[in-house]
Amino acid sequence: MNRADRAEELFRMGYNCCQSVFGAFNDVAGMKLDEAMKVASPFGAGFGKLREVCGAVTGMCMIAGYMKGYNDPKNMDDKKRVYKLIQDMCNDFKEKQGSYICREMLNLKEGEDLPEPAVRDENYYKSRPCIRACRTAAEIVEKYLFDD
Repeated sequence: MNRADRAEELFRMGYNCCQSVFGAFNDVAGMKLDEAMKVASPFGAGFGKLREVCGAVTGMCMIAGYMKGYNDPKNMDDKKRVYKLIQDMCNDFKEKQGSYICREMLNLKEGEDLPEPAVRDENYYKSRPCIRACRTAAEIVEKYLFDD
């Protein structure tokens, strides 16, 4: 099973978009799956269901940070390198999905959504771009961070 398949599987199990992408790479982050899911849990549905940056994109960026991030706040070259990487990855996602803003991807107005999680059934999966977003984010992680 590849990482995109794993991200889809996790999403279909009920995990949010950020958990699904981050969880597909939990081994890379050196975390047990339950630990990865806890860390990623607040970022689903566009950051706590605020419908801002897509949670799949956040999960993608979390893995990028783990693998390529910096830890010296004075190293401007490393900061620039990381910001460029994230911008490239996010722009790639936007090119493939049309946006990296959850609200735009779902055609919602600001504040239009409720805090309760949606009931997931087959119609839910067919009517939303979320599975495709999780798959795309996982594929971008592999493209930028594993393909040398």
